[in-house]
Amino acid sequence: MVEARAAELARLGELQRGSRPALELALSALDLTSLEGVDTPLSTAQLVSRAVRPSARASLPSVAAVCVSPLLVAPARRALEGSAVALASVVGAFPSGHSPLEVRLEEARRALGEGADELDMVLDRGALLSGRGARVYDEIAAMKELCQARVLKVIVETGELGAYDDVRAASLLAMRAGADFIKTSTGKSEPGARPASVLVMLEAIREHYRATGRRVGIKASGGIRTAAQALAYVVLVRETLGAAWLAPARFRLGASTLLSAVVAALEALPAAPRGAS
Repeated sequence: MVEARAAELARLGELQRGSRPALELALSALDLTSLEGVDTPLSTAQLVSRAVRPSARASLPSVAAVCVSPLLVAPARRALEGSAVALASVVGAFPSGHSPLEVRLEEARRALGEGADELDMVLDRGALLSGRGARVYDEIAAMKELCQARVLKVIVETGELGAYDDVRAASLLAMRAGADFIKTSTGKSEPGARPASVLVMLEAIREHYRATGRRVGIKASGGIRTAAQALAYVVLVRETLGAAWLAPARFRLGASTLLSAVVAALEALPAAPRGAS
């Protein structure tokens, strides 16, 4: 039933392809990401430039954030000076999550000290699947205590968890431990984001909100390359959680190649009337 419902909502996303507001939302919710071994300060500055001004059209919004590896936080911070685009960094022994907690916390502390606004933390899936959920909870809580008011996204890696019950359990645990966002994938395993897994996570967010009154965000990441895919997640969020989640403060799309596709879709639309978006 989860897969059928997710597929139905994803098809509705196809109908949004000509919607400027939906496409602009997808663009403004994007975490433009590069997490490759060949990344350099120069390539990071180029990434930032694309994030701040995705198109020659001044009317198009900037993305929500740039996401880089911990060693590139400092040059990214310098390149972002004067911009409203947030700076995120992956932490927590990305992408495996396998290193001592003190090492993971030190990596996060350094990223925050060099100017990261947001941390994308890897959840230790091995610990969770082997019944050590209390340890995973404590690790997330420790990371959130370090972040304080800055944003903590917890990557549950849905493709490795596999079963929807495990995806739901990981999502609820992360939120109870203090996650500000739950995120599908590192982008380093297959499959990445899938509509059915995202739907399970959205339903967990709804359950958590009803129990606590706290709105936790969703970040779909991993294998999202086309405007149609992006719009499918816009519809999934809207239909499951409502309009209150349709803003970068609670909805993100993590990708490296999606930006060009969404910008191309927007530039292919007829020019918006003056004063409209």
